[in-house]
Amino acid sequence: MNAAILLLTDSRLPAGGHAHSGGVEQAVTSGAVHDVPSLGSFLRGRLHTAGAVAAAFAAASCAFASGTADGPWAWDGLDAEVDARTASPAQRAASRVQGRLLLRVARRLWPSPVLEELAGAVPSPHHPLALGAAAHAAGAAPEDAALAAAYHAISGPATAAVRLLGLDPVAVHRLLADLSRELPTAPGERDCPPSAAPWADLPAHSAPALDVLAERHALAQVRLFVS
Repeated sequence: MNAAILLLTDSRLPAGGHAHSGGVEQAVTSGAVHDVPSLGSFLRGRLHTAGAVAAAFAAASCAFASGTADGPWAWDGLDAEVDARTASPAQRAASRVQGRLLLRVARRLWPSPVLEELAGAVPSPHHPLALGAAAHAAGAAPEDAALAAAYHAISGPATAAVRLLGLDPVAVHRLLADLSRELPTAPGERDCPPSAAPWADLPAHSAPALDVLAERHALAQVRLFVS
């Protein structure tokens, strides 16, 4: 694994990730997440749905940035594929906000023609695209980008749950330690086809509960997190 991935997955990276709960805030409000076991179920479900899609597209973005992805593709085409797999308007907006902020930071940390090309084609790309492009600019491989995306899918919500519920941070990190064994397989061989495969064949795992939580959160009058 390229060491730069550690920086990309660090919650202290000034890319706005700390402002998003990944649906946990509304899950707490609804009572669906109320303790460590229920948080564990939430995180596992998120990892293998939204997390798997994000991981596959981060890998595809990194492969496209490196020039190893074949086909008549462009950044806006890959961005449209992510858009089509994100049913909730609130989740689409949150993904683009995080993608724009990450791209802005990455352009300063790892100046690269690839990042400039992405910024010119899609000023506010979905987060997995920005993550994959940033990983390439940092010298990382597609599998590194997938791992970072999968980890991001659970680490942010886990941290938010600690703040919202006052959970034992050690117990929550035990959850992350257990789930870390599933991170390498979360994207899956089936979900990350060869670079020559059409991007339309990338995974489209749905998570209707996350969509509902996101839309309810967007309408909430009192919110600690953006999403």
